[in-house]
Amino acid sequence: MRTSSILLLLVAGAVGAAAFLVTGPTKVPTPNSNQNVKNLKVKMIPKDAKTLVVAGGCFWCLEAIFEDLKGVYDVESGYAGGPKAGITYQEVSNGNSGHAEVVKISYDSKLIGAQELLRLFFVIHDPTTLNSQGPDHGTQYRSAIFYSNSDERELAGKILKESNEKKIWQKPIVTSIEPLVNYTVAEQYHQDYFVRYEKATPQERMGMNAGYCAAIIEPKVQKFRKQYLDKLKKGG
Repeated sequence: MRTSSILLLLVAGAVGAAAFLVTGPTKVPTPNSNQNVKNLKVKMIPKDAKTLVVAGGCFWCLEAIFEDLKGVYDVESGYAGGPKAGITYQEVSNGNSGHAEVVKISYDSKLIGAQELLRLFFVIHDPTTLNSQGPDHGTQYRSAIFYSNSDERELAGKILKESNEKKIWQKPIVTSIEPLVNYTVAEQYHQDYFVRYEKATPQERMGMNAGYCAAIIEPKVQKFRKQYLDKLKKGG
């Protein structure tokens, strides 16, 4: 994917960037309910796959969008940034753990690059709101880019500065750039959440935060799919 192509798309969509934001019910995961976690597909990720870890509100939303992109092998929901390893959702959800809900994107750098993923990241969530995203509030919902080395840190800073200068958002971006520490994979019931929601029966959806998925995630995903149709797997 050429950088110039996605830049044109981002600039064209910048005016409507705020339309990705929706207010509504908060999510209330219920791990003991029937959330159709069986039969999750095992995804094959090549050893030479690159990874990018970002946070921007609920990881269900980010996961659903990045999963659709050509060149992305897998998106895994997890937690990162706090002082404790092996963290759980219950610990993260109180907002005192130091961890953020994150997604780890595994991708083919020959088809899509970290620059393109980061530019997209700054469009699909509101990076100007501190420790909140839509109806979700707390440090676990902060906007952040997590780096593993100096090159990743430099790139994150470059794209953040570029996004501010292009005024994709009217307010200043408050996204933090943090070292990737204590990354922990989220519980199984969080993985591929919206994908499973879309495939679920009405009865299954009753145990899957149907209100949150319908009011918060679905509008953002549908808008993204329409706006970036040529970037989606199998033509969207």
